[in-house]
Amino acid sequence: MSLDVPAALAEPTRRVGPWWIAGIALANLALYMGYMAPLQILLPEQVAAAAPGWKEEALAWVTGLGALVAMVGNPVAGALSDRTTSRYGRRHPWTLAGALLGGAALAFLAVQESVVWIAAGWCLAQGSLNAMQAALTAGVPDHVPVRQRGEVSGWIGVPQTLGVVLGVVLVTAVATTTTSGYLLVAALIPLLVLPFVLTTPDPRLPYRQPFALREFWISPREHPDFFWAWFTRFLMNLGNALVMLYLLYFLTDAVGYERLFPGERAADGLLKLVLIYTAAVVLTAVAAGVVSDRLGRRKALVTVSGLISALPAVALALWPTWPLVMAGAGVLGVGFGVYMAVDNALVTQVLPAAAGRAKDLGIINVASSGPQVVAPVLAGPIVAGLGGYPALFLTSAALVLLGAALVWRIRRVP
Repeated sequence: MSLDVPAALAEPTRRVGPWWIAGIALANLALYMGYMAPLQILLPEQVAAAAPGWKEEALAWVTGLGALVAMVGNPVAGALSDRTTSRYGRRHPWTLAGALLGGAALAFLAVQESVVWIAAGWCLAQGSLNAMQAALTAGVPDHVPVRQRGEVSGWIGVPQTLGVVLGVVLVTAVATTTTSGYLLVAALIPLLVLPFVLTTPDPRLPYRQPFALREFWISPREHPDFFWAWFTRFLMNLGNALVMLYLLYFLTDAVGYERLFPGERAADGLLKLVLIYTAAVVLTAVAAGVVSDRLGRRKALVTVSGLISALPAVALALWPTWPLVMAGAGVLGVGFGVYMAVDNALVTQVLPAAAGRAKDLGIINVASSGPQVVAPVLAGPIVAGLGGYPALFLTSAALVLLGAALVWRIRRVP
């Protein structure tokens, strides 16, 4: 390491230990509880109560506006984090502030009854949680050497998925109302972040770089690998978002879950699917990350994950039955477990410069949040009149397969 390079900007060479991995994993658990408990259960139920006659359109507007805030907030917060010279470090202050403000926004959502104020609360939550995500995501290239990034990405990916499960469990089995569900998640987010913020190092940046809007444009001509990594992630996440947006309604309207199981809610069926999906992710994410580290190959595994993930979408388009939905959840979990670990490691290897890691990863994260804006625009008309759920699932499969193919345009990463 050059003596001229501050520790905050140096390429990491020492492996991180179990405590650091556990801390950032726990913080990611909090983050994804904050994202997914509202998206999967609380927002659909809250919107259905506020606008029963147009719940699909209202939910699309609420989630789309929130995703638009995320698209802007993540890279901007990342750029500010890259320039933070606090004596507490440049990432931890943003992680803690995002957790506290995100919790406050969810508490605000707990008492809203109109679509307008639900949308406002969700936008506040998205802005805060994306600031937290920008700082957490940058922790991997800040601290983890390339040869360990697949493994660490796998360990981080597991709580990301567990956050979905825990969030759904908390707001269906522990909290009995939408209001109590929001308040419970709001309280847990900062509590789960504190161990990582208080007990792990975050080197201080000794000087602040000048800020320029032009840095948010990363030329595809000058950095083609970064562009293809971004575009691949966008397509994969768009395919996933098309299905996830209306999954609760799919169980109700297409599968007929409540008719098949009298006395149960569609949310109960969703919980079962999430548990199956999570078990599959847990079984594959870390193993896939370790394999990609040892082989030194990321792209082939991304392609395999795309092929696996497309299978259940095609099957459900043709046969929307409950047994097949359960099998599809397991297959999708395997595919996404592989993708999550390997792609998270891959994108850290195509960043243009160490000085802008959080900002660049924030731009990469737009490829995850951007589909939340695009998906309602595509999914709403498809479900309403352009083929219904079968067309929606086939479109999802096509997008995932295209993303799995285009990953081979990346040259720098094997």
